[in-house]
Amino acid sequence: MIAYFDCFSGISGDMTLGAFIDLGVPVKWLKENLDRIPLAGFDVSVDTVVRNGITAKSVRVRVENDKTSRDYAQIRSLIKNSPLSRNVKQISRDIFERIADVEADIHGCSRDKVHFHEVGGIDAIVDIVGTALCINYLGIKKVVSSSIPLGKGFVTCAHGTLPVPAPATIEILKGAPVYGTKIPYELVTPTGAAIIVTLAESYGEMPDMIIEKTGYGAGKRDMESIPNLLRVMTGTDACRETGHRPAHYKDTIVVLETGIDDMNPEVFGFLMDRLFEEGALDVYWIPIFMKKNRPGTMVQVLCRRNRKDVLINCILSETSSLGVRYYDAKRCMLPRESAIMKTAYGEIQVKRIIEAGGGVRIVPEYEVCKKIALEKNLPIRMVYDTIIKSL
Repeated sequence: MIAYFDCFSGISGDMTLGAFIDLGVPVKWLKENLDRIPLAGFDVSVDTVVRNGITAKSVRVRVENDKTSRDYAQIRSLIKNSPLSRNVKQISRDIFERIADVEADIHGCSRDKVHFHEVGGIDAIVDIVGTALCINYLGIKKVVSSSIPLGKGFVTCAHGTLPVPAPATIEILKGAPVYGTKIPYELVTPTGAAIIVTLAESYGEMPDMIIEKTGYGAGKRDMESIPNLLRVMTGTDACRETGHRPAHYKDTIVVLETGIDDMNPEVFGFLMDRLFEEGALDVYWIPIFMKKNRPGTMVQVLCRRNRKDVLINCILSETSSLGVRYYDAKRCMLPRESAIMKTAYGEIQVKRIIEAGGGVRIVPEYEVCKKIALEKNLPIRMVYDTIIKSL
């Protein structure tokens, strides 16, 4: 399932929840699962509202006297100790971690000691964990977002009066495409920014998809100029459903780079495993010569935008690197898909690639060939050759 976030009027946590509920997430189911978080004294209500003639869902979290200022360690513990699924916990932690990293930089303290005020309140915890629950319920596997509009003016919060966009919002949105507007309100909250930057694999125009449902989540303010709504469209891959395959796909990824010349080379193997575990698309070791003609290694990692910060942290914590460069890179890819095919070794998983001329190329998966070679005590080259001949 693909979800396209059309953030024409910005994004916040409650707008996101409203759009998901409008897409079909049952309110009763959401409340029951939110009640599993070790929190008390809150209730979630959902109303149907109309913005510029469009019907949408408005979510409100009612809290009983919660003035608690929680730090990141406490919030992480709340999520960890809940009985929610692993995927819901991971998404929730990733969103809060992004906020914590930014707040730690702004306030000059460690991430665990960052004290959340608005974002540490029950309503923000409900927005973030609720979003993770909805992603899981709807079976969304890929998120694409439009560019994100920013308002202007000032907003009052726990730290006083701040310019719009708020400093935390700006920092969270680094690396995401944004554009300014003349709308004198806060269009993107820190929670909304963290949600979309964590979830979105890419930004831009709507991907080729078969739209199945559209959900609208309403913001609290009724603006005159444009409808204060977040629109989320869900559907399936248009190419997969129609059978039409373009000559190649285009997308944008992030390239991470750092040069290393003072590290035990045994660490590189461990680092590669860790990077792939954290979501790297590919990892390269490139021989280079550094200052004073010292031989070194360029670590280059390809990843989605939503894994950039996690992978940078992995490099900085696992290596002797003092810094990591990153930049966007566009790429063209031949269409490919996983398939199960009968071979001399039984049914195995292969990669089916559509070449530019329309031909089909079948490539056995390395891990499958490795497993067969070890089980049957055969050279892996022989396994490859036998599979290809039997296809």
